[in-house]
Amino acid sequence: MEEKPFPAWSWPVDQCLKEYNVRLDKGLNSYEVEERRERYGWNELEKESGKPLWRLVLEQFDDMLVKILLVAALVSFVLAYFHAEESGESGFTAYVEPLVILLILILNAIVGVWQESNAEKALEALKNMQSEQAKVFRDGYLVPDLPARELVPGDIVELRVGDKAPADMRVAELKTSTLRVEESSLTGECMPVLKSTAPLFGDDCELQAKECMIFSGTTVVNGRCICIVVSTGMQTEIGKIQTQIHEASLEETDTPLKRKLDEFGEKLTVAIGFICLLVWVINYKYFLSYEIVNGWPTNFQFSFEKCTYYFKIAVALAVAAIPEGLPAVITTCLALGTRKMAQKNAIVRKLPSVETLGCTTVICSDKTGTLTTNQMSVSEFFSLGGKTTTSRTFKVEGSTYNPKDGGIVDWSYYNMDSNLQALAEICAVCNDSGVSCNGYIFRATGMPTEAALKVLVEKMGVPDMKAKNRIRNAQLAADYSIDRTTVKLGCCEWWNKRSKRIASLEFDRVRRSMGVLVREPTGRNRLLVKGAVENVLERSSHVQLADQSIVPLDETCRQLILLKLLEMSSKGLRCLGMAFKDDLGEFAEYHAESHPSHKKLLDPANYSAIESNLVFVGVVGLRDPPRDEVHKAIEDCRKAGIKVVVITGDNKSTAEAICQEISLFSGREEFRGKSFTGKEFMSLPTRQQRDILSRPGGLVFSRAEPKHKQDIVRMLKDAGEIVAMTGDGVNDAPALKLADIGIAMGITGTEVAKEASDMVLADDNFSTIVSAVAEGRAIYNNMKAFIRYMISSNVGEVISIFLTAALGIPECLIPVQLLWVNLVTDGPPATALGFNPQDVDIMQKPPRKHDDPLINAWVLFRYMVIGLYVGIATVGVFILWYTHGSFMGIDLSQDGHTLVTLSQLHSWGDCHSWTNFTATPFSAGGKMVSFSDPCDYFTTGKVKAMTLSLSVLVAIEMFNSLNALSEENSLFTMPPWINPWLLVAMTVSFGLHFLILYVPFLTDVFGIVPLSFNEWKLVLLVSAPVLAIDEVLKFIGRRRRRRLIKRKQKSV
Repeated sequence: MEEKPFPAWSWPVDQCLKEYNVRLDKGLNSYEVEERRERYGWNELEKESGKPLWRLVLEQFDDMLVKILLVAALVSFVLAYFHAEESGESGFTAYVEPLVILLILILNAIVGVWQESNAEKALEALKNMQSEQAKVFRDGYLVPDLPARELVPGDIVELRVGDKAPADMRVAELKTSTLRVEESSLTGECMPVLKSTAPLFGDDCELQAKECMIFSGTTVVNGRCICIVVSTGMQTEIGKIQTQIHEASLEETDTPLKRKLDEFGEKLTVAIGFICLLVWVINYKYFLSYEIVNGWPTNFQFSFEKCTYYFKIAVALAVAAIPEGLPAVITTCLALGTRKMAQKNAIVRKLPSVETLGCTTVICSDKTGTLTTNQMSVSEFFSLGGKTTTSRTFKVEGSTYNPKDGGIVDWSYYNMDSNLQALAEICAVCNDSGVSCNGYIFRATGMPTEAALKVLVEKMGVPDMKAKNRIRNAQLAADYSIDRTTVKLGCCEWWNKRSKRIASLEFDRVRRSMGVLVREPTGRNRLLVKGAVENVLERSSHVQLADQSIVPLDETCRQLILLKLLEMSSKGLRCLGMAFKDDLGEFAEYHAESHPSHKKLLDPANYSAIESNLVFVGVVGLRDPPRDEVHKAIEDCRKAGIKVVVITGDNKSTAEAICQEISLFSGREEFRGKSFTGKEFMSLPTRQQRDILSRPGGLVFSRAEPKHKQDIVRMLKDAGEIVAMTGDGVNDAPALKLADIGIAMGITGTEVAKEASDMVLADDNFSTIVSAVAEGRAIYNNMKAFIRYMISSNVGEVISIFLTAALGIPECLIPVQLLWVNLVTDGPPATALGFNPQDVDIMQKPPRKHDDPLINAWVLFRYMVIGLYVGIATVGVFILWYTHGSFMGIDLSQDGHTLVTLSQLHSWGDCHSWTNFTATPFSAGGKMVSFSDPCDYFTTGKVKAMTLSLSVLVAIEMFNSLNALSEENSLFTMPPWINPWLLVAMTVSFGLHFLILYVPFLTDVFGIVPLSFNEWKLVLLVSAPVLAIDEVLKFIGRRRRRRLIKRKQKSV
């Protein structure tokens, strides 16, 4: 039962307890738990009911081309059955054609069902994020391992370091001075968030701002607390994300390629219907005759046999017009594309995504972990020089937790003066974190900022030369050790052994700093402090200079430090101030908890007083840096006409600084109208939102919640954009699912994001997307090449059958032969065209529009001309064999066949009325073809002529595949060997054709005979001109394009 959740974040703790009628020390009783479970249900994510198998199967046939094929198969089956009944034959050969078509459709359906049934795993991955057990107060007792699914609103839960939150909860009581929760996967916040019990006033606030709330699936990284469960199951933030993922999956639209193929299928249906009708109209006189009496038709005579014959011709036309091999070739080409992309670290989960990438117009990218490394690192630090009016800044290279990644610019171990030594000591010792290594991936253990400070110390080194050599040797030995999980931080260990930690002053929200009390090698105690620069500076009375001297902190020096802080903050750096204190008063002799002063350390209220009169040392600037390759990738996107939109959960200033650094924006003044928080953008009128999204150039949306990301992607899609969405967190999953192509990070990405995506980046590298887009464009160009090739071939087949019907001659090709050509002979060259090399300027062109036609008017005209020649050549060689004994010096009469006139061939149906007509037997492949009835010469006797027609069709289509190497370039500039796979494919296709010609069983199946050497010469002579015709058409096309470009330039 759904209820509006209680806004616990905006109410004090006592009001929340009152609302849920519960006490912190008692928890709920068993009766209340049962009552609330009846009301709210179990604390688990609902399992959406998937589509039933029968519906998945039916959906695979909801495609125009498939429907045409189904009808063709059904009609072929019926005709084959009636033919078998009439002739008394019941062989397998009669049913070859419909069975092959049905086999293709069944295989296509199996693949489709398999892909769909694996599509909704994202919802299962979400469930794995939920905690399985919880520590809960029930009936006044602490239940340490209650199953998390049994939680209800009002339950009192205890959370400790490492615990995963089992539900959405209100922080009721802190058991430690600080509590930090890692929620980057949910909100995009790159740093663990500091939580408190203080309410946040206002019912409508961002997820990231709810600092008194802990959300289901997030992890406690520091501290301990008691919480009140406020939302369970589908009412939690993770539950809402599941709902959004499910809604997004329902909104999934067809890919641009599928839409184009569907449009093509619809046009093809109309064309086939028109041509079939035309064939019947032209030939109606053969099956319907009548007499004209007194101006009116009478004595109608209908021949069912002739009507069926022309119906078979119409079916043959349908088989010829449909490129049956197209679905298989497209799948093969896309599969080859996925292999190429995998070699470039882009793992494609859904085949159509390969092509969709090619027409991407907008990339919506997450910031944390996508444009940035999701690893905090120090980028610069500064300290004072020899005077209070001078400062020195050190730049730090490297963007990961690997201590060997980069170093400090112009740094030498010898220039580590006392001031820099103090800074290194504070970074190393006033620190509770470390670095671990998993394979080649370095990760922070503990707070990311503290891990980054330890990496800085390793880059700084130590002032002791002997210790430095010892550390270097130990690190070399560690590189070859079996255990590589824990990273050896030798310099930090040296500082920690030198300055032994004896007490800690935990971080709190009031003073915004952390301190540690250490015993120096001299035997004296020292307080080391790090925290927010303004707070540390406010409690500092002195500064340390480069020469180790300590001087009072005057106003000039304070302003210098604050000015430097402003400069660093404007770059998006998170700045920490470092300070120490030697004059410790009663803590000067502190050594253990037994010391009288220890009581003061138990109360955080005393920490500010202890951390007063500090000596300021310097400032360290950290950030989650952009990836090295992102700058170039953004520039490539700009050249390719692809708009980049950054959508992040991080704060506005950090997002803007990163966007400026990666050159998404060129100057500070450009942020107006291009940078919004999610809440700001969603509060604008719809018309203004659309206007902002349609502007050229980059955009950045910060503090974005999952719903905001989804709405932005939806608006872009509604505007006709093809949207690629990148992300790594749970909060990105709904938008990844909704986008035309969702791209997840392979290393840092959550399982939820990966399962919701269409593609996964194995190296988390933004530039891999740009490479994948280029590959997608190349694949689409190659796909266009083989679609054009197959369609031109099919046009030729249609024209040949149409000419046969129009001229009234025997059919020169039967449906099973056409099916063989479309599926097998055409298949290898069409697939090989998928290996055409990528154009050098492919990423300097704007993305194609989603409504660009697959075949434009000029290309259609070109292939109609080519198709016309294919049809004329195929029918022409058939007529030539019947009517001519030789052609251009090639003797065709060696087999001894009877020659007839063209008029006799045209009226072959009236053969029985001819007087004195005889047909002599002729040789074909070592056997004689003879006739009991001379008129059989035009039916069973056409086997040689039909073989010539089929061979000419195959040969022309092989030559035509060379034409398809390039849409415009001549074979002289793009010779066949630039794609050696095409030459291999042509050899395979000719080999398959020879197989059916010279294997006796197959010759019977396809109704053909072997050809002699002379006959092969004729085949090649008739086929070769297709190369010259297309070269002329390409030349005209190039001139036409140049004229259009000049015309456009003149108009500009």
